[in-house]
Amino acid sequence: MKNKPVSFLLLERLERISADSVWAHQASGVRGSLLKIVQELEQGQESENPEITLLVSYGFQILEKAAREKTALSITRKKES
Repeated sequence: MKNKPVSFLLLERLERISADSVWAHQASGVRGSLLKIVQELEQGQESENPEITLLVSYGFQILEKAAREKTALSITRKKES
């Protein structure tokens, strides 16, 4: 599976999104689905699952949006100080 190393990295990063983030719930869902597919692939159930490409793409979109949210909050807090 060519997406396996990227999938593991993405799983770790999605787990680190703060629970206070508006993206936390979606990140949790993508992480759960991705984890299930990776486990199935490790058990040899399928050689390649086309859904994994979509999950990886969406997972990175969530990471990007969560990072922008965090940056915006940080800037707002600095202005308030």
